[in-house]
Amino acid sequence: MRVVRFLLIVAIAAVGVFGFRWYRYVTNDESPYQEVGIELNSRMPQPIRKWGCDRLRATFGDVVPPYGCQGGGDGRTWL
Repeated sequence: MRVVRFLLIVAIAAVGVFGFRWYRYVTNDESPYQEVGIELNSRMPQPIRKWGCDRLRATFGDVVPPYGCQGGGDGRTWL
């Protein structure tokens, strides 16, 4: 029982830490090319990644989209 509780606490903490880090990335106004943020965003499920890419596009719409937000085959269009 203690092991299950410990693993549950660790899992919740990891989701909280990585979720907060991802949210800070998609709502930042400095750069869309932060390595950790790009990696986290590219591994999110499609609806969450789309929302994050939409937020980044609203802030940085005139630049080449980061990995995970690229749509089409040219790498220059947003999702």
